[in-house]
Amino acid sequence: MAVNGISPTDSVMAIRNAILQKNAALRDVASTGTVGAQGTQPGGFTQALNDALQQVSGLQTKAGEAAGAFERGETTDIAGVMLAKQQASVSFEATLQVRNKLLSAYKDIMSMPV
Repeated sequence: MAVNGISPTDSVMAIRNAILQKNAALRDVASTGTVGAQGTQPGGFTQALNDALQQVSGLQTKAGEAAGAFERGETTDIAGVMLAKQQASVSFEATLQVRNKLLSAYKDIMSMPV
């Protein structure tokens, strides 16, 4: 039975094609990544961590600006302000949990006998 003119088979095939394209892109990135002089890949973990921190900072800035605009009376969309604040809060909490896991793993590695 087709929903909105799209059969279930077409839907599954579209999802399959999207997955295959993402896998191919990841394979291309993995095969072209070169190891730098100090053993880290350019754009690797450090870059991903920096990008995540910048994204969290951006969400917090956006939430602060939305709250300020509401306080000044420039907007009356309290739902948008609360949504921005919750997005910033959740992203900060997730970042905090990742940091805690990284620190725990570092402590575990450093306490291993050589």
